[in-house]
Amino acid sequence: MEQVVISATGLYTPPYSISNQELIVCFNQYVQRFNRDNADKIAAGEIVALEESSVEFIEKASGIKSRYVVEKTGVLDPERMVPHIPERADDQPSIMCDMAVSAAREALQRAGRTAADVDAVIVACSNMQRAYPAIAVEVQTALGIDGYGFDMNVACSSATFGIQAAVSAIQSGQARAVLVINPEITSGHLNWRDRDSHFIFGDACTAILLERADKATSPHQFGIVDVKLKTQFSNNIRNNFGFLNRGDESGIGKPDKLFRQQGRKVFKEVCPMAAAMITETVQRSGLTIADIQRYWLHQANLNMNLLIIRQILGRDASATESPTILDTYANTSSAGSIIAFHQHQDDLKPGNHGVICSFGAGYSIGCVVVKKI
Repeated sequence: MEQVVISATGLYTPPYSISNQELIVCFNQYVQRFNRDNADKIAAGEIVALEESSVEFIEKASGIKSRYVVEKTGVLDPERMVPHIPERADDQPSIMCDMAVSAAREALQRAGRTAADVDAVIVACSNMQRAYPAIAVEVQTALGIDGYGFDMNVACSSATFGIQAAVSAIQSGQARAVLVINPEITSGHLNWRDRDSHFIFGDACTAILLERADKATSPHQFGIVDVKLKTQFSNNIRNNFGFLNRGDESGIGKPDKLFRQQGRKVFKEVCPMAAAMITETVQRSGLTIADIQRYWLHQANLNMNLLIIRQILGRDASATESPTILDTYANTSSAGSIIAFHQHQDDLKPGNHGVICSFGAGYSIGCVVVKKI
């Protein structure tokens, strides 16, 4: 089978950023108005008063200090608390397509490639803008790629699962090179009125170009050493929004049609799963943990990542060993581990090894061992 490399990555960062301070001003205004408007019911014990948020609470709970979003005025309007994202005409590129094309072009430029060198596009992310046609086919056409494209969704692990699909396509001879693109507009599925999660998400798009090793000429190559995927069903991270919602009007607008999670259960269950998965994948590839110089982990929660690395290494990792980007990007779902990889790879030396690992709803875990060429 053909050897496969990641020859380049690309990143699109939205133009707007929301600080924790900006976020809590809006959230607390909403809470104060809610408690004032429902004072009688709260006093009668019919409903529970909402609790205000704070910068200290957010940073202690998550390590997040700010997040990028495609639109911020709607999010920071206490009367709305939803981004303003106008619908576009069918003959205009979708917003996810625009993000994807921007990230993909950077990846192609870094790899010294053009659209003519690519045979497939996989758009892998948590939420698709529409049911069909596939965003990937739209992106493929916008880039001028003569081949095929398809969408896939494995929540926060979509990028690593997309890498596996790309590797298989290249190894089988189906494609010379594949773009795996992860446009995440998580601000659209976040409940900005939920104190436990209103700070979690941000928007971004990453792109990963994979190709046959014997054809790659990029100065940014990482060989794919091994890929391991795992899923296990859990309701602890869930979003029930879907095309069948219109079949039961009573559910329209309910909180379960947005992101929701049981955070403590997720923390307790996913951390040991991710640590075990990384350890097993490294060993299966013929390496030891001591052979790994870098860990690019899913960027959901700083405390989770600190614990996972501690379980793997038996000690705390340095900021270099396990870089963090969620302090400024927040949780960008499938894009998070790839943003960390994109921003923290150039200092590695040929022969160095690293692990890209994502984990999230499903539960789903994807682990990719790479070697700097």
